[in-house]
Amino acid sequence: MGGRRTFCRLFLLTAGRLTVYSSMKGVVPQSEFKLSQIGVVMLGTKEIGRSIAFYRDTLGLTLKTAFEGFAFFDGGGVTLVLSEGLAQGSSSMVGATEVVFSVPDVRAAHQGLLAKGVEFTIGPRQVSGPMWAANFRDPDGHGLSVFGPEHV
Repeated sequence: MGGRRTFCRLFLLTAGRLTVYSSMKGVVPQSEFKLSQIGVVMLGTKEIGRSIAFYRDTLGLTLKTAFEGFAFFDGGGVTLVLSEGLAQGSSSMVGATEVVFSVPDVRAAHQGLLAKGVEFTIGPRQVSGPMWAANFRDPDGHGLSVFGPEHV
């Protein structure tokens, strides 16, 4: 009688170096395997410095760490990673992808980002029931939006 087995992997970032430690406690049977949590969203970028400035200084995300070609931002439960290597390995920078920032007040977020020079591709509008959204792009053209109630 076999029990459920798991595979553990630890990622450790020290002194600009990413190290992966693995330990095998067993293997989860294919019939039981499922994905249950998104931990990282990674976007390719052509110029890491320009993108760090946009996400940190313009959008206000906290930069957790950065090293050659990579930047890691606190996304509130999800880490947003910017990668020059990902952009270099891709034939297209932008696809059918959108990073959505949850906000308590879409109109206030829209006004705050406009004041910081963000150009919106679609202004605030009702998208589903009481929920509103407004869309913009990062310096590499990735689709971004703010999403939540119209006002607090």
